[in-house]
Amino acid sequence: MAKRISMIDLFAGCGGMTSGFVAAKGYKPVMAVEWDLHAAATYAANFGESHMRWGDIALVPDDDIPPADVIIGGPPCQGFSNLGTRDVNDPRNKLWKEYIRFVRHARPKVFVIENVDRFLTSSEFELLQQEVREGGLLEEYDLSSGLLLAADYGAPQRRKRAIVIGSRIGKIPLPEPTHGRGNPMGLKTWRNVRDAFSGKNISDRPETTSLPESKVIYFDKEVPGPFKSEDLHIGRTPTALSLLRYSHIPPGGGRFNLPEELLPNCWKKKKTGTTDVMGRMRWEEPSVTIRTEFYKPEKGQYLHPQWEPGPDGYRVDRPITHREAALLQTFPEHFVWCGTKIQIAKQIGNAVPPVLAESIAKHIKPYIYRSQ
Repeated sequence: MAKRISMIDLFAGCGGMTSGFVAAKGYKPVMAVEWDLHAAATYAANFGESHMRWGDIALVPDDDIPPADVIIGGPPCQGFSNLGTRDVNDPRNKLWKEYIRFVRHARPKVFVIENVDRFLTSSEFELLQQEVREGGLLEEYDLSSGLLLAADYGAPQRRKRAIVIGSRIGKIPLPEPTHGRGNPMGLKTWRNVRDAFSGKNISDRPETTSLPESKVIYFDKEVPGPFKSEDLHIGRTPTALSLLRYSHIPPGGGRFNLPEELLPNCWKKKKTGTTDVMGRMRWEEPSVTIRTEFYKPEKGQYLHPQWEPGPDGYRVDRPITHREAALLQTFPEHFVWCGTKIQIAKQIGNAVPPVLAESIAKHIKPYIYRSQ
């Protein structure tokens, strides 16, 4: 039997990437680092507290970094993101250097970096490429990089991410898609929103707007949780005006479907762009990217897909719930969560879809085994 592949997860968040690697079998987390308490607590609740380091990655001493076969993680990307400031001097963008420090000391056979698509055109990525050249800090490694669409790897979501695979056991290409739109030759069909929600016994009308009263101790701190998947099916209390707006929007539609009298002044003046705003999902398509404020329809195409035309058509006029967002991100039903509603939403939206991580983990596993 092949030995377990030891793994470090940096900027681990709630553990979406670790979830995928563990699901791929053969991987054993030996260290994880995350600065956000509630995300670290969620990780600990699912994968164990003993190897999670909650705190600033820069404060982890070199001597505390264990050897590992694989390092995974996504340094914070707000400075690269289209939604962020795009400030190349944003200190969060410098945290990739901490990632390199861990690679230098753990000497993994393979490392995987996940980030927003703009990372591949950033000055930081150019510097990373310089470090794998002769004389660089990572000269042992060969890089493969590109954009992967989560829907192409089994996620019911059109989420595009930059993936970099570094290897010192021979160049490893990016994994080939397993899914495609329609009925592509040799591939499975894209999963859609209906696939994600089907068989999950999800009520169209959540019974509560609050998480249960529950507390747990992690890292000697009390945090809300742990909450089961069904606990995350929490609704909101939209105004009558919001409900009226929701009812006018068909699947695939958005703010441009609203009659003039229901438009706020800011939308009346903005005749183009932001087409996803106040949008409704489609049952038979993957969702848009699940971001951290998916519970706000004014932030994107996050209205529930159920909508029938006509005055008597059955409609579910609400945004998706935390549970539904986690399903679209492909978190397993047994996954548990720590934090407030807002903190858990942030964890869900920032996570790597576990099935995308699982595809990467399965892809690199044979290369690692052959090198043992």
